[in-house]
Formats: sequence, C-alpha cells, structure tokens
Amino acid sequence: MTPLATLYATVFNSVAGLGSHVHHVQVHHHHRFSGSPVGYLGLAAASAASWIGVPGPGEPLLIAAGILAAKNKLDITSVLLVAWASAAGGGVGGWLLGMKFGRRLLSAKGPLHSFRQGAMARGDAVFKRYPVLAVVLTPSWVAGIHRVGAALYLPVNALAALAWAVGIGLGSYYAGPPVVDVVADMGWALGGALLALIAVVIGVEVRRRSHRRRSQPRPAD
Repeated sequence: MTPLATLYATVFNSVAGLGSHVHHVQVHHHHRFSGSPVGYLGLAAASAASWIGVPGPGEPLLIAAGILAAKNKLDITSVLLVAWASAAGGGVGGWLLGMKFGRRLLSAKGPLHSFRQGAMARGDAVFKRYPVLAVVLTPSWVAGIHRVGAALYLPVNALAALAWAVGIGLGSYYAGPPVVDVVADMGWALGGALLALIAVVIGVEVRRRSHRRRSQPRPAD
C-alpha cells in the first residue's frame, strides 16, 4: 500500500470508529438519509474546505464516506448530495475571496513585486485563452484573482464539483480503498496538465513577441 493509501485508510478507520460511537439516526423524506449527522457534517466541512483551496481534506473524507455507505452506515445518495453541494459552495467562497482580496494582495508593494506582477499577467493570459480548462485545473481563489465572471465560473464550478463528488464517491462506494490510488494518479495528471497549459501559453506569448519584434521596421542608417 502506498503512503497516500495508508493515510487515506487511517482517515477512513478514524471516521468509521467515530460513526460507530455516534447515535444512528434515520430521517424519511423523499429518500433515506441515514447515518451519523457528524459524518455528514465532517464530509460537508472537508468538501467545502478543499474547494475553497485548503489542500487535503476533501478526497479522504469522501472516500471514507463512500466506503461507509457501502457498509450501510451512510446513505450513498446523501453522501453524494452533501459532497456536491458543499464542494460547489466552497468553490464559490474561494472564488469570491480571490476576487475581493487576491489581486489586491498580489499587487501590493513589497518583496518580489515585479515577479508577482508578471505572474498575474501570465495567469491572465491563461484564463483569457483557456477559461474553462483553467477554472477546472486551478484552485477556486485563482479564478477569483483573474476576474473570471459569474456567468462562466458558476456553472463550470458546479459541474466540476458534481464530477468530483460522483466520481470519487461512487468510485469508493463500488471499488473501495483501491480508488485511493486512482485519485492520486488523477492529482498528478491534473498537475501535469496545468503545467503543460502554462508552458504552452508562455511559449505562444514568447513567439508572438519575437514575431512582433522581427516585423517592426528597422531604423534607417
């Protein structure tokens, strides 16, 4: 078992142990919402935190919740709904924070000011050229920093959160702990895709500037 899988298994065992000591409740409405309220609240908080931009807590708790649902300790429909709604809400929160404070902080005078300004300019170019892909591959607050509009961000964020909740939640429900390694591989793949995207945009910008310099008329002798 990989170190990441061991970490996720530890989290799962902790959540399972907590669930066994908390009173089991059932609420009948349009569907069965069963299991410990503490489990759902923990999943909601972890999902929201991950989509705000805090690294780490969302995937382990969602995997643990999916496994608990497979053992009939949580309801899988409720797990997916809680994870999706909380992730989407966290994404909106991170986006708003980035929009309100992020650009101001990066633009503030101080150490590495020119580097920060250049990073913002390159980020603006990425979001302008590949807005949907950039929203999906970067933390929510980065989209806020680069002023992604609500008409684009809100539906993309909601769909990405849905894919995240359903993909990982159902994956852990049906496949169990092996889904941990799949999630880890996805993380590496997304990181590589983001780096490749940035490299492409920088390369296009360098080529464009070089072509512009060559096309400018040379001063007469």
